[in-house]
Amino acid sequence: MSNKFKVIDYDIIYLSYDEPNAEKNYADLCSKIPWAKRVHGVKGSDAAHKACAKLSETDRFITVDGDNQINPEFLVQEIDFDAHADLEHSVISWCGKNVINGLMYGNGGLKCWPKQYVLDMKTHENADPDNPHAQVDFCWDLKYIQQNSCYSYVYNNETPQQAWRAGFREGVKMALDQGVKPTQEQFLKGHWKNLHRLWIWLMLGSDVRNGAWAIYGAREGLYQTMCTDWDYVQVRDFEYLNAMWEEKGKLVQEDIEYYSTELGTKLIKELNIPIAVEPLDAQQSKFFKTVYQNPSRNPKQQFVIDPE
Repeated sequence: MSNKFKVIDYDIIYLSYDEPNAEKNYADLCSKIPWAKRVHGVKGSDAAHKACAKLSETDRFITVDGDNQINPEFLVQEIDFDAHADLEHSVISWCGKNVINGLMYGNGGLKCWPKQYVLDMKTHENADPDNPHAQVDFCWDLKYIQQNSCYSYVYNNETPQQAWRAGFREGVKMALDQGVKPTQEQFLKGHWKNLHRLWIWLMLGSDVRNGAWAIYGAREGLYQTMCTDWDYVQVRDFEYLNAMWEEKGKLVQEDIEYYSTELGTKLIKELNIPIAVEPLDAQQSKFFKTVYQNPSRNPKQQFVIDPE
């Protein structure tokens, strides 16, 4: 026996906040899914997802993040789950392909949420103070059914600010262990997939527009988290991050190249991580993307991506 899951059976909700390409991406979504709904500008990840749940007329709903453009083939997806699969309390997660560095994993990808579970959950800004694992992310308090299939592109490089913030957030979150700051020794013993993705964020993307800002952001986020007393929980607050950006608004390309190199030196010295002081240049980044194979999230599945 199996549980038949059909994407077309559920509400699809475009979830945006302040992404500079949000309107362009929403127009793209509406051209493919005219019946898509939208939640925009709700502060706080927990509150924003609850707004989606309240808007949904189906018992599950699918979110498309504000920096995403989807492959319309997603709509015809059908998945046969084992009869014992707990879909009532699980999020189905597809990969998103990040245009900055080519990584494909859950960050920014399409997700199908159980409505009632989202209404009841307490994460991010609504997390219980006694639950440190829920302060900056969902994934440690929810069960994820991870799919290898990739049906969206993550365009988080429209502006320098967007690229920096995307990198900074991943530099912070990928340093954590189940949402909590580890010791430096524990950090280097983290899951290899997570660490490998983090190394790529710290090194790759100079071949695309504003990619260098994402590298700088990732290096800064990791350094702030692991090498200072900065309160990493602030990473969940986009307004806080926007205020951080205001201090960087006058930086130019030469500045971030200098600061990225400076941070590379510090990270290698203080964390003993296997990166280079300087990020890969544009030619090296482009070559890396042609030969790198993203690790499987589920060994029984194959990656499906939209041909470029």
